[in-house]
Amino acid sequence: MNGYTRKIVTLERLLEILARLRGPTPPQTRPTVVQCHGCFDIVHPGHIRYLEFARSQGDLLIVSITGDAAIDKGDQRPYIPQELRAENLAALEFVDYVIIDPHPTACDLLSRVRPDLYVKGQEYATRTDARFLAEREVVESYGGRVIFSSGEVVFSSTRLIETIEPEDGLARRRLEVVCRRHGLDAPRLAGLLDELRERRVLVIGDLALERYVLCDATHVAGESPMLSLRELSTQDYLGGAAFVAAQLAALGVETVLITAIGGDRESAWAMEQLTRRGIRVLARQHRRELAVKTRFVSDETKLLRVERTPTCLLDSVAERQVRDLLAAQALHPGESGRRADAAIICDSGYGMLTPGLLTWLGTEFRRRIPALVGGTAGPQGRLADLRRCDLLACSERTLRESVNDFASGLSVVAYEMLQRTQARRLFVSLGKRGLVTFDRPSHDPGSVAWRDRLRSEHLPALSGHALDRLGVAETLLAGAGGAVACGAGQMTAAYLALALASVQTCRPGLAPIDAEALGQWLRHRPELEPVPEDEECPTPLAAR
Repeated sequence: MNGYTRKIVTLERLLEILARLRGPTPPQTRPTVVQCHGCFDIVHPGHIRYLEFARSQGDLLIVSITGDAAIDKGDQRPYIPQELRAENLAALEFVDYVIIDPHPTACDLLSRVRPDLYVKGQEYATRTDARFLAEREVVESYGGRVIFSSGEVVFSSTRLIETIEPEDGLARRRLEVVCRRHGLDAPRLAGLLDELRERRVLVIGDLALERYVLCDATHVAGESPMLSLRELSTQDYLGGAAFVAAQLAALGVETVLITAIGGDRESAWAMEQLTRRGIRVLARQHRRELAVKTRFVSDETKLLRVERTPTCLLDSVAERQVRDLLAAQALHPGESGRRADAAIICDSGYGMLTPGLLTWLGTEFRRRIPALVGGTAGPQGRLADLRRCDLLACSERTLRESVNDFASGLSVVAYEMLQRTQARRLFVSLGKRGLVTFDRPSHDPGSVAWRDRLRSEHLPALSGHALDRLGVAETLLAGAGGAVACGAGQMTAAYLALALASVQTCRPGLAPIDAEALGQWLRHRPELEPVPEDEECPTPLAAR
């Protein structure tokens, strides 16, 4: 046995050691016992700083780890078995003893070990997680203290694991497990595509134009060391809320776009494109020109992006007129006789969605629409101002920028966003790592469970290669919004949104995917094959 493995002890052995150390001596002369508790799936620099800080607070550091059977972070966690996790911690010089706790919380262990100090990461200082609150109550009941510190830098095992390149076979197997656990198969997705043709959705947000200038890189310019490009052709695409509407219409959804346009030729072109796609456009002309983002492309490589994105806020009269338009569209049936099943807010930050209008959308308008979905397109969008949505959809970068937290674990940041916005669910895109869904244990704001620990699920990427990621945010928002309009469950909506984004990234430029093309793609997905009758589906995991 290695010397450090002697630090791994049973509860009985630990209690014997503590009894001997504490003995009959007065409390003021006894050694200060410090305890840390966690999963420690992959020991990273954040853990080292956290444990070093904890050891500096006392004379003896005990680290307890959650046993394999009690970890509930996903079907592939923990990555490291409990025995090896314990050995990794025991190898650290400043750790005195390691113990494996078979329970989902450290409450029982804390009540028996009775550490003087219980050290938790800084992110727990403001958390209302019922399990941690129970641990805190135990420690304080016998006079112990809880300290919050993560050392100098906070990392997350979950975030670190997400950066590890998975082996293809393992990734496929994980995807199959997720789909079977949630009953996702080709017939179910085909049924959802059929339902979309019977839905009516309102889209609210700014128009934008995405322009590609295709070039030939000829040589270095003679007057200075810069690349010389020869323009070959120009291709324009709808962007922002316009593309969300175009994608919904391509899937057969009756779509109404409430937006703001300019008086320039780009605005006229965008209106023509939207009308040709069968989208009803209710537009306010309150700006001089449309937002245009131009990319110079050579041999499928984007060399430079130039933005013309003027911000032009609605005035008070225009804002009231937009409210009236939205209220009428929410309450009265459209040309097909159908009332709106959902509304999607797409904020690009160009001025259409003023603070006053966003407040109204999250209060009065929210009460008039069956479902509300929100997201942003571009760095100027204000995700944290989209209030009381049934679902928010965004990238991890956008999420972290919105709450100004680039260090905490993803679940901590997601919890903060849901608390700020009072939204029910959250989809977070991880790029080539897929998508993570977060859901509240209860959708009743008056329930204690509304503020409890979030339930999460990771849906691995459906495509390993991305040719062009332009429009991913808008595509995810359209897919999620369409599924919510049909009353689809969380994982069904997540899969549809991720499927649309996967097909989109395999194409250059930004063209909507029609229902026929998406249906054909879904029929060839191996994870969507029906489960054989003699094969048992995995039991759904407990809420996490």
